[in-house]
Amino acid sequence: MIATLSFPVLLGHHGGFGINTNILETNLINLIIVIGVLVWFLKGFLGGILERRRAAILEELKDAEARLAQAAAALSKAQADLAAAQTKAEQIRSDGKARAAAIRSDSEMRTIEEMARLKQDAVADLNAEAARVSAMLRREAARQAIEKALAALPGKLDEAAQAKLLDQSIANLGKA
Repeated sequence: MIATLSFPVLLGHHGGFGINTNILETNLINLIIVIGVLVWFLKGFLGGILERRRAAILEELKDAEARLAQAAAALSKAQADLAAAQTKAEQIRSDGKARAAAIRSDSEMRTIEEMARLKQDAVADLNAEAARVSAMLRREAARQAIEKALAALPGKLDEAAQAKLLDQSIANLGKA
């Protein structure tokens, strides 16, 4: 049978709370030996683990610094490429504007030249038509004048004078 005693009963039974100074009863020597051995063994074991962990952390830091340097270099290159691309785009835009202005100017000049050519052609056609109509009117006027003169001449001229006048009129028509 296990007897359970309360804490005040234990204190009263043993005479109270106190410090046992007997080294052999308290196993103080055994505890010092065990703690010393644990410190000596754990020092090498835990020290190795901590040293490996410290080396791994340092390696990870070096790797992170290298990746940071690579990322910074890549960012710098990308920014330079972006600036070059923006410069090239601006140059293409300005070249396009200049080319559009040149094409517009060239188109305007061709339009003006074409309009001038059409105007010259129209003036030439008009002059040719005016000359043709003028020549036709002169021939018609001459023909009518000749008919009128011929109609009036039989009563005024004799036959020899009429023949001479007809010959002169025919010669004049041949020269015109």
